[in-house]
Formats: sequence, structure tokens, C-alpha cells
Amino acid sequence: MAVLAPTGLARSVGAVVNLSTAQTGNADSTNTADRGGERGAALLKIVSTVGGTPTVTVNIQGSMDGVTFFNVAYATTAAPETPVVTALTITTATTGNYILRPNMPWRYLKLVYSANTNVTLTADLLI
Repeated sequence: MAVLAPTGLARSVGAVVNLSTAQTGNADSTNTADRGGERGAALLKIVSTVGGTPTVTVNIQGSMDGVTFFNVAYATTAAPETPVVTALTITTATTGNYILRPNMPWRYLKLVYSANTNVTLTADLLI
């Protein structure tokens, strides 16, 4: 696993961290994002492709020190003012966009994939 800082024209204009590309199985995302001192809202994009009887649980986890992680507050684009911290369950081929709330106490962000059956995930964090 690598800890990656965002890339882009400027940290405040479309900076992107790839968390995983075509990842399968039960594990942490291939990469962990380090947003440094940025505290604004972020957008997490998760793209899934599936096989037969697909399911995966995804926990969005943050940390201040890169060691102790906890589920972070996010909102769906359908309900942007309703934050939740529960795990996502993905059972179809889809693209999901999740709004990570501003001013939350995390510097590092990773995904934790579990109970994965026939789901391949690609995830990017836009800061």
C-alpha cells in the first residue's frame, strides 16, 4: 500500500488521488490518500464491475495519523445534506459519487473492502 498526495493543476482545482484500480478481494484499498492540510469537501468516486451474485461492503475510513482509522462522514449526491458513517453495500455495476464533508478530522483516507464476491472496484478521491 502506498500513501499518495493528490495530483492535479492545483490542490484546490481538481486534485485526484487514485485509491484503487480494478481491485478485487477483501483488503484495504491499494493506496491511501494524504490530503495534508486541506479541509474542504471532497468527492469519492467508486466504479464497480460485477460478475454473478455480486456483493461487496465498503467502509470509507479516515485517520489523523495514518495508523488509527475510523469511518468518516459522507453523503450521497441524492441527499447531500444528510451525512452518514455506515458501510456501503454494492451489489450492481454502478458508479457512485460520495461527498466527504468539509472540516472533518482526517488527513489520510482509505477504503476497506470486505465480504467481496465477484465485484471489481476502481476508486478515486477528488480533493
